[in-house]
Amino acid sequence: MGSLMSFVLNSILLGVGLAMDAFSVSIANGLNEPGMSRRKTYGIAGCYAFFQFAMPMIGWFCVHTIAAYFHAFQKFIPWIALLLLLYIGGQMLAEGIRKIRNKCAENPDKCGCETKTALTKKTLIMQGIATSIDALSVGFTIAEYGTGAAFSSSLIIAVVTFVICMIGLLFGKKFGERLADKATVLGGVILIAIGVEIFVTGI
Repeated sequence: MGSLMSFVLNSILLGVGLAMDAFSVSIANGLNEPGMSRRKTYGIAGCYAFFQFAMPMIGWFCVHTIAAYFHAFQKFIPWIALLLLLYIGGQMLAEGIRKIRNKCAENPDKCGCETKTALTKKTLIMQGIATSIDALSVGFTIAEYGTGAAFSSSLIIAVVTFVICMIGLLFGKKFGERLADKATVLGGVILIAIGVEIFVTGI
């Protein structure tokens, strides 16, 4: 029983640590789209949870099959996350600034709705990869686990990620309504900051 509790606790703590980037991105998405439907909110959190489940399993598999190649690939992980989030955040930031300049000066009453850019599936997948790619390294952490244990640990991480991202999305939606036209710009800045943070920490 003690070892089981320790396993579950370790997996939860690992999930909390890994979910922080996804949590921040969830806030940015909520800020950008405060009118997001409940279904879409669940879908976004579910997407992040899926990638946080898949990456540790992929890492675990690589450790048990192509460990040498996987170890060499690790140095590129921070760069991939940085480039993806700079691209996504830069697009959001530029879109927000462009619409504020072109529309809000002349039509301030429309700022609250016209600066919002809906999150596409392509962008969501890119966010999911960017915020979870560092979880590949968890493959080394759970390398001694058997297949069942590695699967269970990754599943716990996914559940924790889902809950945390739901909180982030709801938080972002709440404040997105208050920030109105500034929310898209703030969301872009947050994504860029997360990319830089992942890069600096990884390097």
